[in-house]
Amino acid sequence: MSRRRTVSTKKKLALFVSAAAVAGGGAFAMAATSNAAQTAADSTVCQGLATALGNNQKFIAGQRANPDAQSAARIANRDAVVAQIKVQQQASGCVVGESAQDSQAAQPVTPPANPPANPPAAQPSSPVRSTAPAAPGVPGAPAAGKQVCAGSTVTLSGEGGAPAASSNQFPAGATLRVTNLDNNKSTTVKVTSVSGSCALLNNAAFEQVREPGKFLIRRALIEKVG
Repeated sequence: MSRRRTVSTKKKLALFVSAAAVAGGGAFAMAATSNAAQTAADSTVCQGLATALGNNQKFIAGQRANPDAQSAARIANRDAVVAQIKVQQQASGCVVGESAQDSQAAQPVTPPANPPANPPAAQPSSPVRSTAPAAPGVPGAPAAGKQVCAGSTVTLSGEGGAPAASSNQFPAGATLRVTNLDNNKSTTVKVTSVSGSCALLNNAAFEQVREPGKFLIRRALIEKVG
């Protein structure tokens, strides 16, 4: 005659509670991992928007400090860009009005007193090598096809319109090629206005090279191609 082992009601309840605790712990760990990944993504978005805001605010401050006939129009345009960036900050859950204080400072456009007789050799990372002379009328400007502003990050100005760029290094009409080294996407654009960065892309140009959800290109190759 076989004897069947029975489990008491108290033991059944204990086993059930233990299983629930294990399952709950696994769910909590998955939720924590998901939240951490989302926080990292949000931080990147907010930092990119803060950098864009800082660049535009520095440009506006520069125009007010050294105004010319077009400064009022430029400031009005950038005020609209600043307002749009703040809207994007609010929509992304960022601190509205947060500005990256360490955004790349405007570089002087005055050429060196004694520019080198020969242009510097092409950087190894530059896919184009050229010995073309500097752009006419822009003393000390890099030769076409040369890497420029090494180490600079690239962000967006928030401006609409066809793909274009603004710069504190190159005059309107110059052509720049910007490559995002994290995804190898490139865009070639004309400089149309002045900004506080070597290359600040408008919305359309930035969309051509951006990584999804990112508002800042940390590893950028900037070349003057025309």
